[in-house]
Amino acid sequence: MTGKDEAELSRLMRAAIAGDERAYADFLHRTAALVRGFVRRKIVHGGVDPEDVVQETLLAIHVKRHTWRQDLAVLPWVYAIARFKLIDAFRRRGRRVEIEIDEIAETFAEPEAETVSERDINRALDGLPPAQRSVVSSVSVEGRSIGETAAKFGISETAVRVSLHRGLAAIAKRFGAKQFGRAKQFKRE
Repeated sequence: MTGKDEAELSRLMRAAIAGDERAYADFLHRTAALVRGFVRRKIVHGGVDPEDVVQETLLAIHVKRHTWRQDLAVLPWVYAIARFKLIDAFRRRGRRVEIEIDEIAETFAEPEAETVSERDINRALDGLPPAQRSVVSSVSVEGRSIGETAAKFGISETAVRVSLHRGLAAIAKRFGAKQFGRAKQFKRE
């Protein structure tokens, strides 16, 4: 922007304040282009729409045009308003950065199933009485249902549930609930 352009914008603003609507429209059109370039250079990571800042700046200029001192250059006044509107937009956005999920989807790892070694399973089962060991092994290790386990051992489903619960509680107490969690199924490696 040259000194001649600055002088022309100042002249247009003075005419606008005096009531010349055509001069005001021309001033706003030229100012919007300047502010748009200024804002686009300042926004590097996105998250703020430059056009929103331009519109807010033009609205502020319209509302506060009577505060411009006609003996001073108009562009520093315009850029100060634009800068403050840009800061307001960044504050509204906060410190978050918005990224399309498609851009980073391949960086996420697939969750892996938690596995327990055969040795750990045997160690956990060894401390149980034989009846509980058979029920826990059938349901939690082999993956049979409560009904299948009841039929296999010739006991009621209620007895299977009680034995399973007591067996898992004993394992959790012995090894700590954090190691085995609340899972009722062990997966072998």
